[in-house]
Amino acid sequence: MALNLPMTAPIFPAGKEPLPPGITEEERDAYFQAKKYERWMSVGMESCIAKTVIAGGGGFVIGSFFSLMSSSFAYEDPLLRQNLSTQQKAREIAKEMGRGMWRSGKGFGKVGALFAGIECVFESYRAKNDMVNPVAAGFVAGGILARNAGPKAVVGGGLAFAAFSAAIDLFLRRETADED
Repeated sequence: MALNLPMTAPIFPAGKEPLPPGITEEERDAYFQAKKYERWMSVGMESCIAKTVIAGGGGFVIGSFFSLMSSSFAYEDPLLRQNLSTQQKAREIAKEMGRGMWRSGKGFGKVGALFAGIECVFESYRAKNDMVNPVAAGFVAGGILARNAGPKAVVGGGLAFAAFSAAIDLFLRRETADED
């Protein structure tokens, strides 16, 4: 039973809180277990490490897929493997496609993880979710990616990545027209 004092919120013993409508007493344990998992997932998704890993993994998958699709357009010289059997040719082509998928996946994954990690750190530090975070993260990530090409390339890469990040974020944040 709740302790009811005037002008205070009711206090319930642990595990005896009122249930939402539609949840029966038999479902209480399952309901609280689901709420616990939901809390864990939300805490995990607010973590910069989790965001970075998810963006890196997603980038790897997309980069691998792009490489797989583009390898179907690759020019194959018929004289290059004329001394091999059909099975050996297929094996060589599959190995080449796998190496391309690995290379492209690593690149996309690196870019995705770098950008997401930097943006998450900026968002956590500033405690705001606005257009400044992706633009600043894009500038820093673009500069880091271009660091081996000299100072002009760092600034140019930063500006280009920041502009691309701003365009993508503006597109994703746009207001859609209500269809009444």
